Amino acid sequence: MTTKTSADHRLRPQPWWNPQQPSGMPVHRYRRAEPQELLAPGTRTWLGRSPDRAPLWSSVDLRDGNQALADPMDLRRKRKMFDLLVRLGFKDIEIGYPAASETEFEFVRRLVTGGHIPDDVTVSVFTPARPELIERTFEAIRGTDRAVVHLCHATACLWREVVFRKTPSEVMALARDSARQMVRLADRAGGDIRFEYSPETFNVTEPEFALEIANTVAEIVDATPDRPLILNLPSTVEMHAPHVFADQIQWMSANLDRRDGIILSVHPHNDRGTAVAAAEFALAAGADRVEGTLFGNGERTGNVCLVTLALNLFSRGIDPQLDLSDLPAVRRAVEECNQMPVPDRHPYAGDLVFTAFSGTHQDAIAKGMVHLADRADAAGVPVAELPWDVPYLPVDPQDLGRSYEAVIRVNSQSGKGGIAHVLRTRWGIELPEGLRAEFGRVIQRVTDLSGREVEPGRIRDVFRTEYCDTGDWAGFAAFASGDDPVESLLAEVRACGVDARVEQTVCDEGGPGSGTEYVCYTRLLVAHEPVWGVGLGATAHAAMVQAVLSGLRRSGARAGNGRSVPQLAGAREGAR
Repeated sequence: MTTKTSADHRLRPQPWWNPQQPSGMPVHRYRRAEPQELLAPGTRTWLGRSPDRAPLWSSVDLRDGNQALADPMDLRRKRKMFDLLVRLGFKDIEIGYPAASETEFEFVRRLVTGGHIPDDVTVSVFTPARPELIERTFEAIRGTDRAVVHLCHATACLWREVVFRKTPSEVMALARDSARQMVRLADRAGGDIRFEYSPETFNVTEPEFALEIANTVAEIVDATPDRPLILNLPSTVEMHAPHVFADQIQWMSANLDRRDGIILSVHPHNDRGTAVAAAEFALAAGADRVEGTLFGNGERTGNVCLVTLALNLFSRGIDPQLDLSDLPAVRRAVEECNQMPVPDRHPYAGDLVFTAFSGTHQDAIAKGMVHLADRADAAGVPVAELPWDVPYLPVDPQDLGRSYEAVIRVNSQSGKGGIAHVLRTRWGIELPEGLRAEFGRVIQRVTDLSGREVEPGRIRDVFRTEYCDTGDWAGFAAFASGDDPVESLLAEVRACGVDARVEQTVCDEGGPGSGTEYVCYTRLLVAHEPVWGVGLGATAHAAMVQAVLSGLRRSGARAGNGRSVPQLAGAREGAR
């Protein structure tokens, strides 16, 4: 049979519309045999399956995450992380690798002897397959009522031949001897000691060998439904597309001898950037449990992010069984413990993940938020009780402890809808449609000149300077009197030689942040040219007068003595 390689498909000629040329990179070094096809055609049962519940989440922040840090956690940071995990609702927490260092050992002992482990939380401790390290690991959990001892060693061909220089039979003997030692020590220790076994590098291990060694360990520890073995299958270095890992999980789940006595766990790494997809596919393929870390900390590109996995479920209306309702606080605690920042674009938690700079996105979000508020008003219920359905926002930021303030931010890519949204939500200034487009161009000039984001306060200041300043026309407010103060004002303006009349006026009550009782938007025709002005006032009439005067100032018109022709300083932005 011919063996296919990962490069075979590249030998086909490219279509005419793809003019790309060979890169010159040494791709020949990475041509490998494709993974073994484990499933017969038409038997891939995980395809199309949707999750209906959360898996058992297992945090490895204190072990796998910690060992990947440039500065591993001290006892204080470890305790802070443990307490955070408990508060979030984790019931399965790997608390360390006690044989690795005195700090690791002491932390485990403090938790065990200090009564800090809640009754409904099971802790696990990690050990390589070396007799003296297994012995030390059991010393660390001495006196515990309940714990899991996690045995791990590599099984893949490359590791067997290059790292350990062992044959498959020697690796099998290593697993067998280590498992037997754990059983003896657990019997001697008393308490409820269960076991976890990880054939590290499972994803690149020959499937038949991985199955054989897993079945051997399960038999030695006598895995049963009442005392199950956690069989953890890591993609230690992510080498293939996520569907390959899912096929491996489905095949293992279907062929394990003691499947009803096994909690099938996965531990995806993110070398190809697809750990979340691999974990979700693996759950559809039969996995019961997922090991990972908060925000994906781990060796190289990290472990799978349990926050992302949990909130992906949440976004589909499935209870994640973790309380992530104050995600900013979770992020701050993890950043302190790991002494590493969470990236701005990290799903759900990053500073920019609910932020739109693009004008089309901003417009859609702003309209979606208004639509949702209108529906809530019509139904007579709070917005938080309605199903969430807003363009570009998969979840309500407030459900995760985030605010709406950073949802729309303004730079040179932004549009009128986003700018108007900032004024409306921050200061209750609801721009009429025509003024939105005009002010959008005003802010565009500002961003083009600065090349930077414009903060909300700066947008407000530009707005007030541009539209609320009456300038030299301020003195004409004295002519606004009688039953129609605006018309009496304009009569005096026309008497001074300026042809001005009101084309459109919109008055609103000032919002909570506007600093005024009324806001009035007036579109004037000055010498037949349209121009907007905005007025702020304690009464609607006062605001209208100020809007007219601001529009006159913006038009560039200068009052004559009644005989001279008014001078126009030139059309302002939006005057046409």
